[in-house]
Amino acid sequence: VQLQASGGGLVQTGGSLRLSCAASGIVSRLYDLGWYRRTPGKQRELVATTYSRGGTNYADSVKGRFTISRDNAKDTVYLQMNNLKPEDTAVYYCKAERMRDMKYTYWGQGTQVTVSS
Repeated sequence: VQLQASGGGLVQTGGSLRLSCAASGIVSRLYDLGWYRRTPGKQRELVATTYSRGGTNYADSVKGRFTISRDNAKDTVYLQMNNLKPEDTAVYYCKAERMRDMKYTYWGQGTQVTVSS
């Protein structure tokens, strides 16, 4: 199983980026797919989740600015980030998770997002 995240970069305050995470080795439509982020000295925090059965969830700090979406045919999850702020600077990770007989959790390698003020 591999999750390949891409799309990070350097952007100015107010700018936009679109992250992508392509999954291989799993049937992504069966998984909840999410984006997390980590800044130095802090724990990894949830940014957004799209559920296999439908619906989404967002951290309060990104509501109205970020949009998570998925393309099950391409086994890919996206994070559209608009109106970026310096506090959004972090390494962003994608995650795929499924509960069956046990919990199956897979993480991508992370992509750096830097927002300059």
